[in-house]
Amino acid sequence: MLSHHHVRSYRRHLALVTMLLLLIFTTACGAAKADTMNNKESATTTNDKEASASQEPTTKTVSTVNGDIVIPTHPERIVSEEYLGSLIALDVIPVGAPGLTIKNYYFKDALVGVADTGDYGKPSAEKIMSLQPDLIITGNGDSYAQLSKIAPTIVIPYGELKNAHEELTYFGKLFGKENEAKAWLEAFDQRIAAAKAKVDAAIPANATFTIMEDGEKSTWVYGDNFGRGGQPIYQALGRKPPEGIAKEIMEKQWAELSSELLDKYAGDYIIMTSNNRTLEDFKKDPIWKNIPAVKNNKMYVWPEERSWYYDPLAVVAQTEELAEWLSKQQSK
Repeated sequence: MLSHHHVRSYRRHLALVTMLLLLIFTTACGAAKADTMNNKESATTTNDKEASASQEPTTKTVSTVNGDIVIPTHPERIVSEEYLGSLIALDVIPVGAPGLTIKNYYFKDALVGVADTGDYGKPSAEKIMSLQPDLIITGNGDSYAQLSKIAPTIVIPYGELKNAHEELTYFGKLFGKENEAKAWLEAFDQRIAAAKAKVDAAIPANATFTIMEDGEKSTWVYGDNFGRGGQPIYQALGRKPPEGIAKEIMEKQWAELSSELLDKYAGDYIIMTSNNRTLEDFKKDPIWKNIPAVKNNKMYVWPEERSWYYDPLAVVAQTEELAEWLSKQQSK
């Protein structure tokens, strides 16, 4: 039989052990609970991220001349009648485009395998429907009623986007490729600046330029947003037309000339589109041979295959081509 002293010591010892066990048990439970909470939080965070990614809207609304249009956030099957240069620059290759566009001198290689959707300006609804597009892009509002029945259709009227910067910025935003558009435009600006510096070193600042197209019986003259070299000469290289015609052609963008008006419209330099005549042919022509630019070999003749286009890819290539020719005029 234990003494009172031993009993008290035993009880104290037992109480101490019990408290220690409780402490260990409580700590373990707390740790387990903390681990469970951490795991739950981790799982919740992961799930939230996954949910956020999966919950990105599948459509978005774009303002157009036909009102607000709902289009896919990431369209995968695009038919584009216009603006192919900007799409290619952003690596957005369509499934269909007009035959004329597919043959474009400046980006035909990028469109190998793209389906022909018919004549430019007169798309085939049947061909487009067979491609099952999820987005259609055009510059021609006349076909909107027909095309919009096939897929969401964005009409961007001719002239609304006035240069490479406006085009790439617009389509960069449309396709969620703002960074790619910015990088492309930076490279574009560098190439244009280099070409302009080359021309400025060779050609007097006050030299005048005219953009023309040969119609044999008549001649057309153009402004800065109608192809034929207007964008490279007047926009990229910053050159000017003869003062007396500048306002007219920049506002109207084109005019048909009779032979009597050639002297008035011809600048010191002429960029001439002609499929059938060379500079030598113009020099032999009784009407043209006395025009100073022709007489002084300051006429550049190129075919419509290279001059008609004015998408961003064409503009930078044309600017470099014309700058190469102009830089050699210094010694003449």
